Amino acid sequence: MSQFIATIKKINSIDSLNIVEFSFCNQTLKMMSLDLSKDIQIDKKVKLSVNPSNVIIAKNLFGEISLSNQLVATINSIESGELLCSVILKIENIYIESIITKDSAERMKLKKDEQVTILIKASNLSIEEILND
Repeated sequence: MSQFIATIKKINSIDSLNIVEFSFCNQTLKMMSLDLSKDIQIDKKVKLSVNPSNVIIAKNLFGEISLSNQLVATINSIESGELLCSVILKIENIYIESIITKDSAERMKLKKDEQVTILIKASNLSIEEILND
């Protein structure tokens, strides 16, 4: 699991569906959730997590896309296995892992220090912990 700290900036709720907006490295992330804890409040710091297989990497992204979580990152390292690659991405001083197929990494010609866009569906982001300041 990739984990990182963000601050809750906005909560939109209808019935039990919630869209929570976070501030992360001067960018906005969104999470879709059912039945939020009452401790989830605006301006609280939280530890977010995402499964590495749910972190999508894009190069030369063009046009409209429905994924609201789009973060610019730099490739810190790439480890290739027989079928999969672990790509460690860096945003400021935060590291996020993406697991993609080796074929995709080769097709995209990914390389260290290259700038890419990370895409994460709002439903794939989760709050691991509420942090006390």
